[in-house]
Amino acid sequence: MKLNARQIAASKPKEKPYKLSDGGGLFLLINPNGSRYWRMKYRIAGKEKLLAIGVYPDVSLADARLKRENAKKTIAAGGDPALNKQQEKLARQGGASNTFEGIAREWYERRYDRWSESYRIEMMSTFESDVFPFIGHRPIAEIKPLELMAVLSKLEQRGATEKMRKVRQRCGEVWKYAIVTGRAEYNPAPDLASAMKPHKREHYPHLTVSEIPEFMAVLTSYSGSMLVKLAMRLLILTGTRPGELRQAVWSEFDLDNAKWEIPAERMKMRRPHMVPLSIQAVEILRQIQPITGRYQFVFPGRIQHTKPISEMTMNVLIRRIGYGGRATGHGFRHTMSTILHEQGYNTAWIETQLAHVDKNSIRGTYNHAQYLDGRREMLQWYADYMDSLEHGGSVVHGNFGKSA
Repeated sequence: MKLNARQIAASKPKEKPYKLSDGGGLFLLINPNGSRYWRMKYRIAGKEKLLAIGVYPDVSLADARLKRENAKKTIAAGGDPALNKQQEKLARQGGASNTFEGIAREWYERRYDRWSESYRIEMMSTFESDVFPFIGHRPIAEIKPLELMAVLSKLEQRGATEKMRKVRQRCGEVWKYAIVTGRAEYNPAPDLASAMKPHKREHYPHLTVSEIPEFMAVLTSYSGSMLVKLAMRLLILTGTRPGELRQAVWSEFDLDNAKWEIPAERMKMRRPHMVPLSIQAVEILRQIQPITGRYQFVFPGRIQHTKPISEMTMNVLIRRIGYGGRATGHGFRHTMSTILHEQGYNTAWIETQLAHVDKNSIRGTYNHAQYLDGRREMLQWYADYMDSLEHGGSVVHGNFGKSA
């Protein structure tokens, strides 16, 4: 028997919930607290389901019947009205968070612990200054390739082509995430690679072999901080990145076994890195130990010992001794690579020592101690060679495992 408006108005709460049926699966649920909800029972593939239609009196009897008929049409067409309603709700809720900025920040929060702190800060700073002000407010699914191209063109016009490349790649990662999570269907970033000016990769300023003797002589005579001078020497002998060296902590070193194990979270590629230490490198560290051994960092800051030396420390030293624009802390990695390749050392040893990514997937899983014996011999030869350049001596060019 169908309901009428008078029956519904006269209904009173009871101790337990009860129903007033209108037929066709539609009923009014009356709760003890007086609230009244329209519901509809139906079956999909033999399974009983329940559809929430609305709250009475906001949804009248006539409105509830109309929604029931629409639900029946959905079922007859092979759909599920409850599922459709849920998807519509999610779409409405996601409208505000589906902007490029909202999704970019969501993507960042899911991945940030994979990156170093400096990389995370630089990435979000770039998004906030160069991307969000222009397309951050736009729903990501509606952003056209030309809009992203306009963002990239601003960087191109500033001559920041390397930054432009990184921004395009990072935006592409955000779009990939949006596609996987069902909030976009097309990623415009890859297609723009051919439309933008390519970045001309340049090496960091670095010294040639012929320039090293004078550099070492000037470094030795420099009257500045002894600790920074020793840091520079250790940087030259290990081939590590300046950031990896300046943030080194004493607990990473095993001087008795001449090893330095850098944890993954401090490496650019988020992989642990084993550095074999030459005799000269160990001597430098033993010289430093009485000075900073009571602190966490091998090279603590001059004012705050709980922090490492500044990221500019090495390059400031280089500039002060007259090599500004001719050398950089990072450039000594290029110098090492050049010399070792010219001496015929195995490329795999050199690339592993420099902690470069092995692009040949055939070589399998990365092992941070890989080629350790060969690298140890190679770095000892390199340290001896640096000594010979500095003091005018000679070093034997051995062939230990060079072709291994």
